Amino acid sequence: MDRLTCMQTFIRVVESGSISAAAGELDQSSQLTGKQLRMLEQNLGIQLINRTTRSQSLTDSGRLFYERAKNILAEMEEAEAVIAETRAIPRGNLRISAPITFGSQLLASKLPEYLKQNPEVSLELCLSNRTVDLVEERFDAVFRTGELADSQLLARTLAPYQMVICAAPAYLEEAGTPSVPQDLTRHQCLIFTHTSMRTEWKFEGPGGQVSVPVTGRFKTDNSEALLAAALSGLGIIMQPLPLMSADIAAGRLVRVLPDYELPGRPVHVLYAQDRRMTPRLRSFIDFCITHFGT
Repeated sequence: MDRLTCMQTFIRVVESGSISAAAGELDQSSQLTGKQLRMLEQNLGIQLINRTTRSQSLTDSGRLFYERAKNILAEMEEAEAVIAETRAIPRGNLRISAPITFGSQLLASKLPEYLKQNPEVSLELCLSNRTVDLVEERFDAVFRTGELADSQLLARTLAPYQMVICAAPAYLEEAGTPSVPQDLTRHQCLIFTHTSMRTEWKFEGPGGQVSVPVTGRFKTDNSEALLAAALSGLGIIMQPLPLMSADIAAGRLVRVLPDYELPGRPVHVLYAQDRRMTPRLRSFIDFCITHFGT
């Protein structure tokens, strides 16, 4: 006979005060209830309950087993509830934060597909380059680019950004085209202040990794503003390829130092570890892994 069922019967006998009362609550015969209790005692090799025709009481071993058995059954019920929840239809509101470039250039174009797949979910997307507080600002999930700082959040790794360096043809005609990374020290570099790229740019070339200090007259924490400056011929820009691919294809920007690779910029989606994984959050995380995973 199932040991878990016998444990449930034992707990019901203890809490109801008698085998007959427990049998009534379990909607089964007193004979079956008593048999389940005896089988549990036989399997354990101990007596759990002192029984007489008029009363019953827990033995010392029975008292210890009762407390542990209650905890075990409570954990089983919680596990079953979690599994049942994962099978439920995703519904409700998701509040998501993402950096401006990733959110506008990559994420936003995929969200209609997610919402089509999950018609009972609504989604609020907040775009900002600042590091938002997921818990305090009530976000279900946040996207972060760059190296992660230590935190209590759970992180899923996504495919890194492919970075490229570009400039407008007019700028290169006037200032010349860099042939090696070190040439950048003599150029106007458009500085993205939100990351470590505000002070140096790193490359992988034939001689290994190279770090070059960069300076420029224009700095901003907004990628779109940086792109506008590059298109106007103000200097050389380093940003993710998705932001600049259309302008490269149209000839409005020209890739610089194409023989040198740039380290990919890490991308993660994070959520709170103490927050229950609701069907809508699980469906969104799975969607992100499918479309943006490594």
